Parts: sequence; structure tokens; C-alpha cells
Amino acid sequence: MMITFVGDFECKTDDKGRVVLPSAFKKALNGGEDMRFIIRKDLFESCLTLFPYSEWELELNRVREKLNMYNREHSRFMRDFFKGSAEVSLDGNGRFLIPKRLAELVGLDRELVMVGVDNKIEIWDKATYENTGLDLDGLANMAEKLLGGTL
Repeated sequence: MMITFVGDFECKTDDKGRVVLPSAFKKALNGGEDMRFIIRKDLFESCLTLFPYSEWELELNRVREKLNMYNREHSRFMRDFFKGSAEVSLDGNGRFLIPKRLAELVGLDRELVMVGVDNKIEIWDKATYENTGLDLDGLANMAEKLLGGTL
């Protein structure tokens, strides 16, 4: 079952660093009983990425297929890949705790934005998020460059 998250939502953490998962994202989970997630530092951006556990397993399988654990560089990559990760779960109120070390890594403040990006959710500091992204022409140009070629 493929999960697709769509939309961006402004959220606030409570005093303990917990945040409510937006209801639109809960619906995308199709009422799955497994409310476990992997949260990690994004590889390319200054944000956190939240994967439903089932999607994380698929992602991890793609990584494993390309690596050989008897290759030192691959082994180092895998260690660092996991280093910025943690497992989190939704509590009875639909909240999860953002680990402090990960929040500090990307400069998350109390106000944040959760952005659905296909099978994952990006978690951005609100001020940082507002200063990222392409303008409409930039998005159109990138779409043409990446998708406009002949098949």
C-alpha cells in the first residue's frame, strides 16, 4: 500500500517538544494501526524527515540493495545514515515527540511547518521554510528541465 502525503501545515510544539500530526496526514495513513515512524535529519536540506515505519522499511531496502557492508565506505555511510535517526510513535492524542538532538540539528523552534512530500513528511522550522523553495518561474523551469524531455 503506497502512502502519499500532500499539503503543508503550520504547527507548534508544546513545552515538551511534542507536536500533533495534522489530521490530513493521519487520514493518508489509511487508519493504519501502526503509528510508528522514523524521524531523521534530511540528507540534503536543513529539515527533518518523518517516514511511516512501512515506508521507512521500503526506503531502507533501496539503500541496502546498493550497499555492501564489507566495503568500509558503505559501512561508514550506513552508520552515519542511521546516526541522525530515531523511532517515534503517536500518543493517544495524536502527538509525537521530536527528539531534542534532532530538533537542534536543524534549528527547529516552537513554530514549524510539516510538508507532505510523497511518501514522507518534511518538518521545517517555520522561518527557514518561508525562505526556501522556488518561485513559480523557477518551478516551471525545473519541471521543464527534469520532466520536459522526450521519453
